[in-house]
Amino acid sequence: MQVDPELVVPNPDLSLREGAVAAWSRNRSEEGFGLQLLAAVAERFGHDLDTAWSEFNLEAREAILHGLGPEELEVRYRNHRGQQRSYKSRFEGVVTNIQRRHSETDSDWMRGELERFMATRPCSTCEGKRLKPEVLAVTVGGSSIIAVTRMAIHEVADWAETLAQGQSAVDPLKERELTIARDVLKEVRARARFLVDVGLDYLTLDRRAGSLSGGEAQRIRLATQIGSQLMGVLYILDEPSIGLHQRDNARLIRTLLSLRDVGNTVLVVEHDEETMRSADWIIDMGPGAGEHGGKVVAQGDIETVLATEGSLTADFLSGRRAVPVPARRRKGKGQSLVVRGARENNLKGIDVSIPLGTMTVVTGVSGSGKSTLVQEILHNRLAQLVNAARVPAGAHDALEGWEALDKVIDIDQSPIGRTPRSNPATYTNLFTPIRQLFASLPDAKLRGYDMGRFSFNVKGGRCEACSGDGILKIEMQFLPDIYVPCEICKGARYNRETLEIKFKELSISDVLRLSVTEATVFFQAHSAIRRKLETLEAVGLGYLKLGQPAPTLSGGEAQRVKLSRELSRVATGNTFYILDEPTTGLHFADVERLLTVMQTLVDAGNTVLIIEHNLDVIKCADHLIDLGPDGGDRGGTVVCEGTPEAVAARPDSHTGRYLAKVLSGRWVPEPIVAEA
Repeated sequence: MQVDPELVVPNPDLSLREGAVAAWSRNRSEEGFGLQLLAAVAERFGHDLDTAWSEFNLEAREAILHGLGPEELEVRYRNHRGQQRSYKSRFEGVVTNIQRRHSETDSDWMRGELERFMATRPCSTCEGKRLKPEVLAVTVGGSSIIAVTRMAIHEVADWAETLAQGQSAVDPLKERELTIARDVLKEVRARARFLVDVGLDYLTLDRRAGSLSGGEAQRIRLATQIGSQLMGVLYILDEPSIGLHQRDNARLIRTLLSLRDVGNTVLVVEHDEETMRSADWIIDMGPGAGEHGGKVVAQGDIETVLATEGSLTADFLSGRRAVPVPARRRKGKGQSLVVRGARENNLKGIDVSIPLGTMTVVTGVSGSGKSTLVQEILHNRLAQLVNAARVPAGAHDALEGWEALDKVIDIDQSPIGRTPRSNPATYTNLFTPIRQLFASLPDAKLRGYDMGRFSFNVKGGRCEACSGDGILKIEMQFLPDIYVPCEICKGARYNRETLEIKFKELSISDVLRLSVTEATVFFQAHSAIRRKLETLEAVGLGYLKLGQPAPTLSGGEAQRVKLSRELSRVATGNTFYILDEPTTGLHFADVERLLTVMQTLVDAGNTVLIIEHNLDVIKCADHLIDLGPDGGDRGGTVVCEGTPEAVAARPDSHTGRYLAKVLSGRWVPEPIVAEA
């Protein structure tokens, strides 16, 4: 762990007074000791506190980051009487200061705070190779073990194949060595092939597990199971196609079929049409969501399900219902957001232009660089420039056209909260007007109850036995913790006196148990409450309970709750929205509803940028940016960009080939069959 200057100064466009040095930005008052030191160093090199960091000369930056050595600095300040004073002090530098405090502190909290400005760096002795020179001196086919683990999986497969055939260009195996290595190489090739089959050929073998997406980690576990060759096992997979391009979908399905064919049962929760059509048996749940679901609407083979009336899934699979292609593509406002020289991770120094006032979708196979471009470079840099955030941005030359935006919002699938206290009502600020309503009731005024009385986060009206959680956690030693309803309030969260205050015969606890749809009717006469409820319903969350604990929401539900909060705010028309695979976990009908919301945002003049593999979303875009052509080191370039029709006309685009089928009319994917 070493201090990273880019984390210490994440936004070079800020001045010292504005907090350019993020590690010392908590106290930016004129009396702050840190600011006094920085002002003195800046003055030494001809700058002041209002000079942007990007305008500091190299010597000044080095002095602020790494200190002035033994040289003393004259620091001027004003005392509490406003009198000018000065003192002499040595300045060790911000980076040196953080590194020293990190090594000296015994506080885990302080160490964690300091590590926000630190990053892992390769060991200077082994240069990140982890092994001794004696071990690295052992080579096979001219490659050390580190050289092999730094290869992409498809390269490992080729390397093992070449060695097995005795054709290595560097150092081919001799006959005796080949005899020894033959079985080992066979195993290496087989395991590499399993990873290729589940669409992970672009990963390197030394990729850190923590950097993998959920879908990638799931497919690695799947590849491990294929290699085990077990029989008589029930495998359960929850949306294995997450993050997978259509090109790789067939390989994944064949992998699942091969698990079935050796004597296993494979149970898959999935929304992908190609997977459904390749299944032996489909169980369709519904008919709606939440309390409107929970029933088996249809089950059987694909033909049986297609013939079932009242099944939303069958309606979309049969073509009776479909997401329509927009009648026109927006041209935008005539302005563009342009990223110059994007070169983080596998990006090859590309220039990308996003028309403002459009719905733009970034496509490409897994590992082509979509998240690096959108999240690490574009979002982080926009957050610095527009929101004054202190996050480091990925390597690029410049970002042009951002002045036309006044807000950037990243709507991801992270939880809206990690405790039962957080719920859709609190996250969307819906609970505030509801508490105001209860506090305004005659009975509440008579008893002197204010808004705080109806909060389960503060003492007064909540049940103190469970601190307003409604549930109690019981630690089970070596088993997972379990949660049981509070014995005092029976899960109501509030004490008896608070629950006696009722609006239309319902207490505050009863209101939290209403679904969004029920609450919309219940609060019909209260426009401030009804408007927020209607936005939740517009994104397809009418079935959610207002007080449903945040940990019980799926990633897709959490993302749509965030989206509804943004929709309920007053739109400026110059907001930049970023969504990363928003269709994860969504049914065809939910995708249709989500697209309606997206189009509403763009119609108001905003810009929506989406990373997506779903063809229904891709075909509805105004502008596409297709990265590739493949993943990992074979990706990172712009294959093509333009309208969906323009991309569909490009035979060198993997996305374009599938998009052409969709735009040509009703495309029905062929069922995938197992390889012989």
